[in-house]
Amino acid sequence: MSAIILVLALAVAQLMLLAAMGCCLYRLIRGPRAQDRVLGLDALYVCAMLLLLTLGIRSDSTVFFEMALVIALLGFVSTAALAKFLMRGEVIE
Repeated sequence: MSAIILVLALAVAQLMLLAAMGCCLYRLIRGPRAQDRVLGLDALYVCAMLLLLTLGIRSDSTVFFEMALVIALLGFVSTAALAKFLMRGEVIE
């Protein structure tokens, strides 16, 4: 019984994450300002990371967790670099 609930909950979570990724992609493409596009990209990588985590839970594989960790690290660095570029106009001083 609890295994069925877990599978259903993971399926619903994955569908909701895909819908959220679609909304983030829309904001990334249609954002009126560069700040909106950066926020869309930030939310998109968080959704992708969470989707990989749910896939890892569903398949009992540690590869998905490692991929999610790499996406989280690269996403944080890219968000920080884009924020610095938008504030100062250059990334490397």
